[in-house]
Amino acid sequence: MINQYKINSSSITLQSDLAGEYPIYVYLSQDNRELLYSYSITELLDDSRVEKPLKVSNKGVSFLLQSSVIPPPLTAYQNVFIIGIGDTARIETVDGKVKINFSHEFPFAAEKRESLASYKEPNYDEILKILADETINKLDKTKKTFLFHSAGKDSNSVALALAEAGFQENVTLVTHRSKGNLDESVVSEQIAEKLGFSHQILHEVDTLQDEHLDFINDYFAKAPLPCVDNLCLAYPLYAKQLPELFNANIIFGDGNDSHMISPPSAKDSLKTKVSNFTSRFSFFRKFIDSENKYSSLLRTPAEWFGQSGFSLKDSRKVFPNTVSTYSYWRKESNLRKSWDLFYFKSDIYSTRVISEKMIRKLFNFSDYLGAQIVLPFATKRVAEYFGKMPEQYLFDRQTFKNKLILRDLLKDKLNLDSDEIGKMGWSYDTKAIVNNNWHIITAEISQCSLWDHSEVDRIILRLKNSMDKDTKYSQLSCRLIYRLYLLSMWKNKCRYLNER
Repeated sequence: MINQYKINSSSITLQSDLAGEYPIYVYLSQDNRELLYSYSITELLDDSRVEKPLKVSNKGVSFLLQSSVIPPPLTAYQNVFIIGIGDTARIETVDGKVKINFSHEFPFAAEKRESLASYKEPNYDEILKILADETINKLDKTKKTFLFHSAGKDSNSVALALAEAGFQENVTLVTHRSKGNLDESVVSEQIAEKLGFSHQILHEVDTLQDEHLDFINDYFAKAPLPCVDNLCLAYPLYAKQLPELFNANIIFGDGNDSHMISPPSAKDSLKTKVSNFTSRFSFFRKFIDSENKYSSLLRTPAEWFGQSGFSLKDSRKVFPNTVSTYSYWRKESNLRKSWDLFYFKSDIYSTRVISEKMIRKLFNFSDYLGAQIVLPFATKRVAEYFGKMPEQYLFDRQTFKNKLILRDLLKDKLNLDSDEIGKMGWSYDTKAIVNNNWHIITAEISQCSLWDHSEVDRIILRLKNSMDKDTKYSQLSCRLIYRLYLLSMWKNKCRYLNER
């Protein structure tokens, strides 16, 4: 459904739902006389009143290059905005034109939580029932249902909730088989068998054939917003392996890092204190290569929480229309300089990086598939439940462990010891992708009109040399080449940039 605001209408206020389950997407006409908004990005951009092809936002691309994420309300398109977690947009008519005033307030601040003394001890059965209800009620019962599953706390809590609700026969658990010692597929398969779910393993593809490229090209044509998450390329290849994902219900365990809080690491306190001083020498950003060992010293405190990318020097060479992102992250750091670091990180990390990088790839995937995305942890009911919970049930300030209540629940109900399993994750071998498909990747980058090709060719070769040396910076160099490929695919293929 598309809503409209016209000039001289009464002012309105738009506010996102509590935990980002349904971001609001906004389009402002180029003459600033009409505004459209919707919960569906594809519905909005497909509307005939939206002028196409859309224009690329220089600021948006600059953020993707330098920071790996575009902070809301900005997007990669001019005149298109996102209202995400904690965001508010006041819309009014000023001097005959539509004006939008954006603001942000983190909705899960410490003072909004109940005290430990007054809080009733959490009940595991209640948590599982809430999760089951919020999952099952969002499903289209006429479609097949898949839960993307890992060895982690989030997807296992959802799987356990569905199992205790007797919903096993309706859901297939899907997992990714990673290379190396971070592979979770064996644990996932064991849990699926224990809980009575059918199970499907998806495999990593690192040498692309024509049949893979067909799915990749179709994905980038249909994915509405660019994303440079490391796993982006894996998702269209999942669709090739499991075509039943098209038009299905797809459940993900993401979406609780805001209300359950994302603890900093043991070193983050020192890093942010040091960078608060060293980042003020921001003019050095214009002179340092991306893979330079001193580049991290120039990060602002906010940039330690999930952002990385090209240096300003390289970004300007690659993308002549580059805008420095320093002033934005400096301002965001200053606004939170007196905050508890646990909440500082949670606000920046969950409302920017998690929402617009990690979950954005899931939204893009579901839009590509025509699927119904279900994020139980991002629903209002679940967010309200954990949002008022005292922090002692959520994280430990000494050990920096997170999601304590889910750890205890899974150990009690499923005999799953998250501490014993350790931190794993769906990894994707981008180095193999870049090396095995070098000509495909560089050809796509060379066709992209965003880049200065005399410069981008030199920088890619420099990064490739760094990548091949297998130093501590080789992975960063690889991911930067991969990032240029992902952004080139968006610019070259996305229908909203190429419609006439």
